[in-house]
Amino acid sequence: MPTISQQKCPCCGGAVQFDTGAQKLKCPYCNTEFDIGQMQQEVTENSDSINWNSQENEWGAGETDSMNVYSCQSCGGEIIADSTTGATRCPYCENPVVMKGQFSGDLRPDLVIPFKLDKKAAKEALKKHISSKKFVPKSFLDNNRIEEIKGVYVPHWLFTCDTFASANFKATKERRWSDNNFNYTETSYFDVFRSGNIGFDNVPVDGSTKMPDDLMESVEPFDLSQAVDFNTAYLAGYLADKYDVTADMSMNRANERIRESAGDALQNTINGYSSIRSRIVNINIANGFYKYALYPVWILNSTWNGNKYTFAMNGQTGKFVGNIPTNNKAVVLASLLLGVGVSAVLCGLAFLLGFI
Repeated sequence: MPTISQQKCPCCGGAVQFDTGAQKLKCPYCNTEFDIGQMQQEVTENSDSINWNSQENEWGAGETDSMNVYSCQSCGGEIIADSTTGATRCPYCENPVVMKGQFSGDLRPDLVIPFKLDKKAAKEALKKHISSKKFVPKSFLDNNRIEEIKGVYVPHWLFTCDTFASANFKATKERRWSDNNFNYTETSYFDVFRSGNIGFDNVPVDGSTKMPDDLMESVEPFDLSQAVDFNTAYLAGYLADKYDVTADMSMNRANERIRESAGDALQNTINGYSSIRSRIVNINIANGFYKYALYPVWILNSTWNGNKYTFAMNGQTGKFVGNIPTNNKAVVLASLLLGVGVSAVLCGLAFLLGFI
């Protein structure tokens, strides 16, 4: 399959980049925009019972010529970037990365979700995220330093399958009544069984150990209907994390996510009980296969008081997540004031009612 390899602007000869706003290739020097299909044409003219099946793709001849691999000496991560990228830093630990060589060898992604939001949107989302939180130390608001913001395509394995799921639940019903002397509670216990066929499409599992699973799953969901066939042109101006968790290594996590979702779906069919205390879910997977995709994420690292705080923003939807420090003294003071306020109200009511 022909690809865009180190594509130059036909107008001025500058290296083109993918523009999130226009969803086209754009020359940063003369601002000329090009449709990816148009550029592609020019290149063509010029040169439990669980089994998963793969749809692995290999790189075409010359397709990786425009991509280099950078190695982080601190966290061991390997980052893929277009050949026009000079010195850069690891998007995860912010340490300088060094050129390792030309990229080759790994599987070719099937799909990519292009960035829809730019770096400016990520900065604004961070400010909004911080300002929306209570008890943030003032010095953090004034003195936290945002390190280099990186747009990273995070590797994901997407698992699709049909399942037959069954689950056993422990449920209870409670009946309450009272008489002149006592209050009564009668609790009845039930074994509830549910089963059914459930289909799952493109269950994502993060293929990078550098990206914490909880952080990555927190910025979900991504709208896969906007995914396109992978083309190296979408990497222009961005970084791509080289997966270090293989599809085989990701299967246990995929199975667990499918099992949890199947259990939730079956549990949602149960009505009329006071509580459901536990469940055991079994799944049988058929017609299972997986694909390889790249998801767009903005990584923002901020340092304050000697500590590093990592934030992530969904580069498609703008969903923003990340932990921020808390002013513990302000929390204690607010709790004390709340306690004093409640006590004052209770004392006032007692006085008005004649108890004191």
